[in-house]
Amino acid sequence: MNAAKLLGMLILPLVGLVVVGMLAIWAFKAILGMLVYLAVGAGVVVGGMYLYSRAKKAVGPGTRTRYRIDAAAETYRQRNR
Repeated sequence: MNAAKLLGMLILPLVGLVVVGMLAIWAFKAILGMLVYLAVGAGVVVGGMYLYSRAKKAVGPGTRTRYRIDAAAETYRQRNR
């Protein structure tokens, strides 16, 4: 009986530590994965906003591209009267 108690007192804490360690690793992976997904999503959104602002500035009023677009539209309207 004493051998069984000793074995139980030695094995149960080790099993408990293994289970707690497994849960901790699982939680760490889940949190780290979520942070990676958030970082990638934020990067995509910020990159899209950057590209949109650059495109908007490039075609904005007073730029060479805007004058070319307006001139082409005017020529198209005159041609199709």
